[in-house]
Amino acid sequence: MEWEVVIGLEIHAQLAAKTKIFSSASTAYGAEPNTQACAVDLGLPGVLPVLNQEAVKMAIKFGLAIGADLPPRSVFARKNYFYPDLPKGYQISQFELPIVGQGKLSIELEDGSEKIVGITRAHLEEDAGKSMHGDFQGQTGVDLNRAGTPLLEIVSDPDMSSAKEAVAYMKKIHSLVQYLEICDGNMQEGSFRCDSNVSVRPKGQKELGTRAELKNINSFRNVERAINIEIERQIELIEDGGTVVQETRLYDADKNETRSMRSKEEANDYRYFPDPDLLPVVLDPEMIEQIRATLPELPNAKRDRFVADMSLSLYDASVLTSSRELANYFEAVLKASDNKDPKLCANWIITQLLGALNKAGLEITTSPISAAQLGGLLTRISDNTISGKIAKQIFDVLWTGEGDDADSIIEEKGLKQVTDSGAIEAIVDEVIANNADQAEQYRAGKEQLLGFFVGQVMKASRGKANPAQVNDILKAKLAG
Repeated sequence: MEWEVVIGLEIHAQLAAKTKIFSSASTAYGAEPNTQACAVDLGLPGVLPVLNQEAVKMAIKFGLAIGADLPPRSVFARKNYFYPDLPKGYQISQFELPIVGQGKLSIELEDGSEKIVGITRAHLEEDAGKSMHGDFQGQTGVDLNRAGTPLLEIVSDPDMSSAKEAVAYMKKIHSLVQYLEICDGNMQEGSFRCDSNVSVRPKGQKELGTRAELKNINSFRNVERAINIEIERQIELIEDGGTVVQETRLYDADKNETRSMRSKEEANDYRYFPDPDLLPVVLDPEMIEQIRATLPELPNAKRDRFVADMSLSLYDASVLTSSRELANYFEAVLKASDNKDPKLCANWIITQLLGALNKAGLEITTSPISAAQLGGLLTRISDNTISGKIAKQIFDVLWTGEGDDADSIIEEKGLKQVTDSGAIEAIVDEVIANNADQAEQYRAGKEQLLGFFVGQVMKASRGKANPAQVNDILKAKLAG
């Protein structure tokens, strides 16, 4: 039997507000346990929540960026469940009337095509605390620093049909919230995490299969692995005569398996009702327009501009706009190289710099080579001061921090490219004279020997001869 996979994601983006969603307690990461939880976060008797206006503005910003409906009125509700890290015994969230309605997002697939993924809603809510199982002998500790931290939960339509599509969508949301500066996207610290709803059905069947929810996955790699394992589990279960149970499952990255956590609750299990301590949120159209005016150039618009204005390939433009920091770095490099060659800048960033960063486990924000340094290096390639081969040597020196800029390294190490045709001709004549047998073979039709001669000339010039001139002069001399 052929199967179809149906996937929807619930992404929790921690908003970049300095204080919590209903209190003035700090949201800074890394404080000692329970030092950033005030009376409101702890749910002590008599305290009242006060809504953080910045969190509302950030939610509106996201809604505008995905072309979503922004209902004029939204309501906070109490979602009731009992867990040690939920101090009030309920979570303040939104249910029937969220702050952001239906929107959509386009994602790029591996074959270069685009797919539209619907976004059902995005709603504001408070985060819970954190249970700490490993720090206490036979006991569980509770850290409530995170309790009350503002979250935007972004719920997709069940529009994705593979783990790779789900990851592409998740990466696009990750990029978007960082472009908007409403979330730092730090997955290691839990600022950006994902629940995946996965189901399978026989190919051609319209009715959705029973879904399982994979909870709190905080890396792109693990999202893909967890979904694929869950798809395999569900298909094997059905084909062996069993049935899929609606439940919440945890993904164990060490064992690469999912395991049951609890039966999946329905909305009525949470007994949602409007929070009596919070008034409905009424959006002022004037405020929405003011926020719209602050929107940055969004990833797709920036990508399209790079293609149209700079003649970059769609692939290169997509890579360079995958994060706001990388796009800013590229534009800074281009500016530092006098805007001479966007393709050269793109090639060096994507191939040389990102390769080195990945190998070192670094991000673009912690690159050892600044945009100004790389721009200066590429300027010297463009004006033929150095060759691409010499540029790689200089790149390595800049990477290790042993040189301040390309010009000083070129001067100090005597790396300036030889472009004097007379000097290159002298080297070529010497190389041909020293390799007379190979020269005769070349003239007899063995043209692949040209590469040998180029190598010999470059070796003799210690890599400084201009490669294009070397090729032209060699061809003329060998033909003569």
